[in-house]
Amino acid sequence: MEMNENKKVNTTGYKVTIGIMSAIIAVLIWLLLFSREETKAVIVQKEDLRTELTAELEALMAEQEKVKAEYGELTVQATQKDSMISANAEEIKKLLAKTSDYKKIKRQLDYLRSIQQSYIDQLDSLYTVNRQLKQDLDVANTEIQKKNQQTQQLSQEKDQLTKIVETSSGLKAYNVKGTTFSIKGKSNREVETFKASRVERVKIRFTVSENPLAKPGPRTAYIRIARPDGLIISKGKGDEYSFEANGTRLQYSLKYDFEYENKAMDIEVNWDKQTDTPAMEGKYHVAIYLDGQMIGQNQFVLE
Repeated sequence: MEMNENKKVNTTGYKVTIGIMSAIIAVLIWLLLFSREETKAVIVQKEDLRTELTAELEALMAEQEKVKAEYGELTVQATQKDSMISANAEEIKKLLAKTSDYKKIKRQLDYLRSIQQSYIDQLDSLYTVNRQLKQDLDVANTEIQKKNQQTQQLSQEKDQLTKIVETSSGLKAYNVKGTTFSIKGKSNREVETFKASRVERVKIRFTVSENPLAKPGPRTAYIRIARPDGLIISKGKGDEYSFEANGTRLQYSLKYDFEYENKAMDIEVNWDKQTDTPAMEGKYHVAIYLDGQMIGQNQFVLE
């Protein structure tokens, strides 16, 4: 009877022990499963964080390229910070590839972002300075252009005034007249004639104009008398019977030296026939030259 009771007690103890152990095993299994799920969640969370940080880095670098494209040549003046940004970006890429210390990576990204902001601030400052310099240069160029235009205008006005003065200071010959005579008697009396066969002298008369602007002093007037056939009546064909006008050597018939005093002056010179050959019938042309310019002209006709 006692043996049955002892057996019954032992069986109950075993059952309790087994129950406790089963409970412990169940708890352990639950803890193991929970731990695995938690580990998976942590891994997923870390991968999500890695992806997020990688995307953040890529966004920063894309912004960097956009800034460089926007500021163009100005970025050349900020190459030091650009190099720092590139170096830090490479370092972060390496950390993302081989470490799970995301706090460190996050700090590096924050540092990179601060460098980039400093880079943008520097470019903004350079842009502002360059823009002001460009505006100042544009203003300076405009002023220079205005000065050049004013100088050119003044030069043109000076040239015009010079031409006006030169024109105004030029002399003119008016009342140009050629009169033909025959010479009579021992007294060489002049008898006006229009007959070519009787002409022995041509008297050229003209008046040099008054001009207060002209330069006073010695002058030489050259007279050219052209026959009806265009030949210039002259004492010779050498240079001693020529003068220069408008860059060309011209033969003259007569010349007259005088002192000009800015007042109107009457001049009279004679051409006496050199041969016994009668003068040519027709229209004769008389031209007066002074200071290399023709200053007056007229015609006369012999019958």
